[in-house]
Amino acid sequence: MILKKGLFLFSVLFFFFIRATYAQDADKALPLKTILAQIEEQHSVKFSYLNSDISPFKIVPPQKSLLIGEKLSYIRTQTGLSFKQSGKYISVYKPVSEEYICGYIVDEYTVPIEGALIRYTSQNNEQVETDKDGYFKIVRNKNDLIEISHPAYEAITFTVNSFKDDCRTIILKLIFTTTLEEIVTERYLTTGISKKDDGSFIIKPKKFGILPGLIEPDVLQTMQQLPGISSIDETVSNINVRGGTHDQNLFLWNGIRLFQTGHFFGLISGFNPNLPHQIKIYKNGTSAFYGESVSSVVDISSRSENIDDSSFGIGTNMINADFYSVVKLSEKSGLELSARRSFTDAIDLPAYSKYSKRIFQNTVVTELSNSNDVNYKSDKEFYFYDFTGQYHLKTSDKSDLFIDFIGINNELDFTQGTITSTRVLVKNSNLSQLTLGGSATWKSQWNEKNYGEITLYGSYYHVNGNNEALLNNQVVEQENNIVDTGLRLSNRTNLQPYLTLHTGYQYSELGIKNTNRINSPDYFQTTKDVLRSHALIGEAEYNPEDIKFYAKFGLRGNYFSSLSTFLLEPRLQFNYTINNKWKLEALGEFKSQATSQVAEVQQDFLGIEKRRWIMANGNDIPIQKGRQISAGVYYKSGGWQVSLENFYKKVSGITTAEQGFQNQLELLNLTGDYRVFGTEFLVQKQFHGFYAWFSYTWNNNKYDFKEFSQSKFPNNLELKHTVNCAATYEWKKLKLALGGKWFTGRPETIPLSNDPVYNTPGYPEISYASPNDDNIKNFFQVNFSALYSLKLKNMATLQMGISILNVLNKKNIINRYYRINDETDLIEVVNTYSVERTPNAMIRLKF
Repeated sequence: MILKKGLFLFSVLFFFFIRATYAQDADKALPLKTILAQIEEQHSVKFSYLNSDISPFKIVPPQKSLLIGEKLSYIRTQTGLSFKQSGKYISVYKPVSEEYICGYIVDEYTVPIEGALIRYTSQNNEQVETDKDGYFKIVRNKNDLIEISHPAYEAITFTVNSFKDDCRTIILKLIFTTTLEEIVTERYLTTGISKKDDGSFIIKPKKFGILPGLIEPDVLQTMQQLPGISSIDETVSNINVRGGTHDQNLFLWNGIRLFQTGHFFGLISGFNPNLPHQIKIYKNGTSAFYGESVSSVVDISSRSENIDDSSFGIGTNMINADFYSVVKLSEKSGLELSARRSFTDAIDLPAYSKYSKRIFQNTVVTELSNSNDVNYKSDKEFYFYDFTGQYHLKTSDKSDLFIDFIGINNELDFTQGTITSTRVLVKNSNLSQLTLGGSATWKSQWNEKNYGEITLYGSYYHVNGNNEALLNNQVVEQENNIVDTGLRLSNRTNLQPYLTLHTGYQYSELGIKNTNRINSPDYFQTTKDVLRSHALIGEAEYNPEDIKFYAKFGLRGNYFSSLSTFLLEPRLQFNYTINNKWKLEALGEFKSQATSQVAEVQQDFLGIEKRRWIMANGNDIPIQKGRQISAGVYYKSGGWQVSLENFYKKVSGITTAEQGFQNQLELLNLTGDYRVFGTEFLVQKQFHGFYAWFSYTWNNNKYDFKEFSQSKFPNNLELKHTVNCAATYEWKKLKLALGGKWFTGRPETIPLSNDPVYNTPGYPEISYASPNDDNIKNFFQVNFSALYSLKLKNMATLQMGISILNVLNKKNIINRYYRINDETDLIEVVNTYSVERTPNAMIRLKF
């Protein structure tokens, strides 16, 4: 009896002791989310979970002295939750039945990826998307493959059996996420743009993200977002790379040199933006396999290494309609076709109206003495088209044959009219511009160490302008014809796993014909020049995988047989990776070119396409020679990327006619050089769904024409300060971009007086101040873009986009010059304005 009473008393006391202890522990209980945060900080791990899975739990924290495995075991006992650890990443999840598989998708910074697509690769249409926490759950489909993809990340494929009874944490890599040797290249401004070890930039349109003002991956507009590349008049036919003129850039399409790059006289790229597989851009350190340029190289390739599956795309915007088609003829052959045509000659939509006003604008022509506008009107009919084709045949497992062709065309009929005090004048002019090109390339692997390539190419360029002067009966007709043919041979030899030797030979024959006809006074002139050149190339590339050092040294020997001139051109690319955050780079090059564009009179070719190609003759038109060196430092860490690059560039052998002067040097024929040194700075940051970047470029660009009285003065293309900035946001299938650009106004030469001078009786002239001694107003523009993609049930993709150029409708002057009015003999100022607020919209369907 006493024993029973003792046991009863002990039980009562024990019960109240446990209750008291539990009450004390309950007071110490914390939300599970708080406990996980404490464990993250103490053990340097990262948890991923659904808030709905952990929010119901509030428990007493485990002792801090426990190992992390013991803490997870304790939490599992208290909550019933499961854990999956992979390195420092730990997934927390509720146990899922065997009928499902689940996981968490994160990026390399453990940020959950929302909107990632999880689907089976078979015909099974089962697919899901991750939520805001990166979580997904999908019905288990045995004996199948599951693909995880997202537009901004590299896709990954898993077997279903690799998903056990727990939720995996899966890390997706950003497109172009790179190894230690390429720490700055994972995302340059936007997805689809990367920077490589050899200093080049790679653009892949099919992986392109979004940039302000662009709804399609237009390569010539996209490259202007890179520091050091701009357009003085916002066109793609006047791209200026580190102070150079447009003709100093080399443009290649599948090995074909192109002398025409734009539609609409520069406002639209001449290349279909939806077909190319890769575009390579060099600002410096150009490979020795590229010649005929003293500025940049833009190498566009629409070739794929494999025979792609059949696909089709069709789309339209407010300017043109286009299509592209990939046809898989067999397992070893395929055909790619594309075409684009404007409907501007039939429909006048807002985008065309704004572009038209920019190109054919009624220039503000004002008499300086009384500021009266001239009554001036114009009408025009304009259209363009382009087409491309490519045939790919795998002649063997180690050999490929490519046959390519391209065509680009612009047609314009232009009617001008004005009312003077005595009469009504109407004149008709026309301008046509045509490019045709073709190439055949055979690639082969000769043996385990040698790879060869042979290319035959040819291109034809023709521009014909018939210009009837508005205020007199003079008719000027000009033609510019180019035929370019050539042969390229190259071989790559892998001497060691880390050492590669590149060798090659190139032959080119270039013919240029220029014709001028004038009715009053009667004048006719035709010139035809032919230039044959040979080049020998050698490059050694050192690129060990386990060392942080990369170097390539090349040598190009050019022999211009028509000019009996030999030039040796060294090229250098070097970079060193200090650690996984810092990288150093140095680039250098010697280059030359024997062709250039001139504008003898600014109103040539209707004043719209006023440049024509000419050839060096060794006398008054020398071969241009360029030298450039640059050094940069790059930093990447925690979503930040920063680059700082300084450069020096000098180009000799330029002429005044090539530089587009509209002052006292316009009609002079002088030879000189320009030198430019500057700094390019870029910083960009990746946030959750947000990407922002800011770039600043400074350059000092000066001419030196020793035969001119004031030999040194600012370059026509000098933009002392340039700022670009943008922010993009990507959420599921929606992409938004807002950005702006600002730069100092281009140089101008002002008259010394509002009244003309008469050095020759009866012939009024403008007396100018020092060349380029003043500047027009600064340029500022804000642009916006939005893209939305929708996956359809039949595996098709519908893409829609809108863009607005010059959102604030800023009235920017991009050029100004002065001239004598033929009727009044007074000085007039002519201002050219940038494009006004211009909306555009796009819709595209891809199968």
